[in-house]
Amino acid sequence: MPLTNLIPYLSISVAFLAMPLATAAAGEPRPHVEIRGVYGWDPTGLLEPGSLDELGLNAVFMSSRQVTTERVALLKQQGAKVYAEFNTMHVASFLEDNPDAAPIGIDGEVSPPPHGWQGICPSHEGYRQFRMDEFREVLSNFEIDGIWLDYHHSHASWERAEPAMPDTCFCERCIDQFEQQTKTKLPGLATPELARLLLGEHKETWVQWRCDLFTDWIREFRAILDETRPRALLGTYHCPWSDTDYDGALRDKLAIDLKAQAEYIDVFSIMPYHARFGHADDPAWISRQTAWLGQHLGIKGTPNERHRIWPIVQLSDWGETVPVDQVREVLDHGSRRPATGVMVFNWGSLRGQTDKVEEMAVYYREIRE
Repeated sequence: MPLTNLIPYLSISVAFLAMPLATAAAGEPRPHVEIRGVYGWDPTGLLEPGSLDELGLNAVFMSSRQVTTERVALLKQQGAKVYAEFNTMHVASFLEDNPDAAPIGIDGEVSPPPHGWQGICPSHEGYRQFRMDEFREVLSNFEIDGIWLDYHHSHASWERAEPAMPDTCFCERCIDQFEQQTKTKLPGLATPELARLLLGEHKETWVQWRCDLFTDWIREFRAILDETRPRALLGTYHCPWSDTDYDGALRDKLAIDLKAQAEYIDVFSIMPYHARFGHADDPAWISRQTAWLGQHLGIKGTPNERHRIWPIVQLSDWGETVPVDQVREVLDHGSRRPATGVMVFNWGSLRGQTDKVEEMAVYYREIRE
């Protein structure tokens, strides 16, 4: 396909291709990288024959709400893997008819959505069934290569330099289940007093119970996938912090137990958005966080491992600007072992920034075998 047909999505300049070899060294072949992807709700510009090859892409990740039979077919005709992102704990519209699914804070009242990020009570059976039914429907209806869980954490806003993570959920349903499942007898106190007790004397038991509850969702997602589309991968987009960042908030606040989830998850897609998270001048933060994840889970980035790490890295501007001259460095750090794949966030806003698209395309084409 003539390259000009991809404009404005791609316009490789002669000057860029003539860059000195020393400048392009970070783009030398990396045979360990199996996935060179892009994430975007709308794959406009990626469906034309030849477009993925010119962009160096071999995988497209999109919202499950944007997946169609036609899009999957067109992408697969280009030899691409197609993965769907699935929203687990962030379907705020569910609360319109089910207000009892709103997370309850330490004061006994509905916890306001931090920075507008509305979470749902993880013990609400109706909401859980609603998400499981839709999960099964996506896997049944579309020949996707995998499905990635997203927003699978407690009611919080962590995708920023200064996160907001209120303690939740202290609804009667959660308290009752906690008592029954952990065999912990709690006194008949008002919610504020109970919350103080659970976050104090019973904190370790409470935190572990919450983590187990979120992990059990993943167990059920895995069972549905194995039954419906067993050859597909189960992935997760998750917070890029280590277990000590923000005083252990990954587990204590967000209820993410990565080691427990690893029993069911195939691919961990850490989300080290360096610019968004306060590391705009330090793209190496990406590979440091990925290295921690590999060490934490025992993933080395070698062939035939049970688990894989495919980071999703920030090239589009969100909060902080990602300059053009950072693109290759970001992708370099995102594709270092233990990572065996990398994807770009996000095509929706990036596709209009042709200079960044050019940089991404050349880098991706250089590292592929």
